[in-house]
Amino acid sequence: MLLIIPAVLDAAKLRQVRSLLDQGQFVDGRLSAGDTARRVKHNEELEPGSKHMQQLNALVMGALVQHPVYQAAAMPYRVATPYYARYTLGMSYGDHVDDPVMGPPGGQYRSDISTSIFLNAPEQYQGGELVIRTSYGEQTVKSAAGDAVIYPSSSQHHINEITAGERLVAVTWTQSMLRDPQQRELLYQLYQAREALRRSRPEDQTTHQVDQVYVNLARMWSEL
Repeated sequence: MLLIIPAVLDAAKLRQVRSLLDQGQFVDGRLSAGDTARRVKHNEELEPGSKHMQQLNALVMGALVQHPVYQAAAMPYRVATPYYARYTLGMSYGDHVDDPVMGPPGGQYRSDISTSIFLNAPEQYQGGELVIRTSYGEQTVKSAAGDAVIYPSSSQHHINEITAGERLVAVTWTQSMLRDPQQRELLYQLYQAREALRRSRPEDQTTHQVDQVYVNLARMWSEL
């Protein structure tokens, strides 16, 4: 499932995030990459020890993990601390698949879902599209500032070269309570139907039946 979640960060939070990033030090993004990704990765990332990291994570990840659409679509079990990436003129990230297991020893997690949160407007840079290979062909994403896109970490994807301006994103990964991406997609579709019924026919027997099926499928498929 490839899903864009609009306005995860509002204008006020985006201004705060941009101000904090402007004060930070960026380093070669290859320092955080695995052996395969290092060969095709050409960007910069906010230094992990940045004094502003805690504030940034409170703003960005606080908004993401509390968003109802993210909760319903990702069903997060573990969510990684994000990277804050910057792409300037000539930078790109070639075709790759994200590592299946990430994190330090003792804090490892399975990467089921990749998430990019766009931190500046698409008019502020040329190129820089996120291109994700799906069963329906390549999907190109260049979304509004504050939007997030989630997609299976098993998908091959790349970032097109920046030809003008600067691209800023926060990138994180999720270990879902549901390992199977098809189960996650089906359950999210059922969630959408359930929420529509709750709004339009809250006391209807069909609404109660759909709610019961949703809850029990989540129970059946969850790895917890």
